[in-house]
Amino acid sequence: MANDPRTLDGLPLRGKRVLVRVDYNVPLEKDGTVADDRRIAASLPTVRRILEAPAAAILCSHLGRPKAKPEAKYSLAPVARRLAELLGRPVSFVPDCVGPAAEAAAAAAKPGDCLLLENLRFHPGEEKNDPAFAASLARLADLYVDDAFGAAHRAHASVSGVPALLPSGAGYLLAREVEVLQGLLREPKRPFVVITGGAKVSDKVPVLRNLLPLADALLVGGGMAYTFLRARGVAVGKSLVEETAVQAAREILREADVEDVEVVLPVDHVCAERLEAGIASRVAAGSVPADLAGLDIGPATVEEFAGILGKAGTVLWNGPLGAFETPPFDAGTAAVARILAASGAVTVCGGGDTAAAVEAAGVADRMTHVSTGGGAALELLEGKVLPGVAALAGR
Repeated sequence: MANDPRTLDGLPLRGKRVLVRVDYNVPLEKDGTVADDRRIAASLPTVRRILEAPAAAILCSHLGRPKAKPEAKYSLAPVARRLAELLGRPVSFVPDCVGPAAEAAAAAAKPGDCLLLENLRFHPGEEKNDPAFAASLARLADLYVDDAFGAAHRAHASVSGVPALLPSGAGYLLAREVEVLQGLLREPKRPFVVITGGAKVSDKVPVLRNLLPLADALLVGGGMAYTFLRARGVAVGKSLVEETAVQAAREILREADVEDVEVVLPVDHVCAERLEAGIASRVAAGSVPADLAGLDIGPATVEEFAGILGKAGTVLWNGPLGAFETPPFDAGTAAVARILAASGAVTVCGGGDTAAAVEAAGVADRMTHVSTGGGAALELLEGKVLPGVAALAGR
C-alpha cells in the first residue's frame, strides 16, 4: 500500500551522518523546561540505533508556531538538555538548522555524536516546502531518517523535500505507527469497537465514514455526543452542540444503520451550570436539564460502554469522553481508560488529548499502542496517503 515506508534497517548507517526528522514539538514550562517528554522518549530507539551503528545523528524538528523567524520562546535548546538526560550522553545544540553554523557542526560530527538543530520553522522555507531549503538540510548529511509521525501529514521541506535528495528510511516510531494504524484498516481482530470523543463532530466525519464499514460498534462521548443527541431529537440543555454538524451526525447515524454498526450514545450525563473545576455537579439520566450542560459521561454510560468493550477484539479510541482536564469531569474518561487497560483487546489510542488522558489515568503503558500523532493519525485513518510516508515509499 502507498502508506508502507522503507525502514531504517535497510540503510548503510555505519560511519555516516544521518539527518533525523523527529517530532519534538513538546510543551514547555514557563521556566523553559520540558513539561511533557513523551515524544522525546518515543524517539530514543531510533536515535540509539543510529548512534550505536555507529553514525552521527543530526536531529531536526519544529516546535510551536513561530512566524518563520527566530523566537526565543520556541527554541529547541531546552529540548536538547532533556534529550541528553534521557539518552545518558551529550547532545550538542546547534543554534540554526541550515547555513554556516549548521554545516560546520554537521561536518565536525563523528560517528556516535548527537546534534539537535534549532527550530526548522524559524525559516519560511520549511512550511513552504522550498526546494532550496530542503537542499540546505540535505547538505548536512549522507542519509535521511523520518521518525516524526506527528508531522507526516505535512508536506514540508524536512518531511517530503529532503527524502527526494538523500537515501531515506522510516525510523522505528514512524514505522510502528503506520503498521498499527494500517492494521486497523486491514484486518482488525473482531469485534472492532471505535470510541470517539472530543468537541467537534466536523473534525471526525471523514474518519468515521471511513471506519464505519469496518467497525462493529461506535461509542460516542465528549462534546460531540451532544451534536449526535441533538440529531436524534434528545434535549441537551446548555451542552456544546456544533449546529453546523447536526446534519452530518444524522448522516453518520443513517450510514451506521446501513452498515449494521451499533451506535451507543450517552444515556446519562454529569452536568453542571458551567465548566469550572470543583463546581457542583449532578448526574442526569436521558436528556440534559435545560439550565445545565453535559460535561462528562455518567456512570450508567460507563457501564454500558464496559459491556461492549469487554467483548471487543480491537478498540480504537480517539478523543476524551468529557472535559477531562477539569475535575470532576474527568471521571468518565479515566474509567474507560482503566476498562481498556484491563481488557484483552488490542487497544489503540489516538494522539493528542487521548494520549494525555490515558497518561493522566496512569494506564498508558498498558495500552497496545498510544499514537504520538493526532492530525497524522486521523488523516491516515481517513484513508489518506501521508506526504511524509509516501516520500519514504519512493512515491
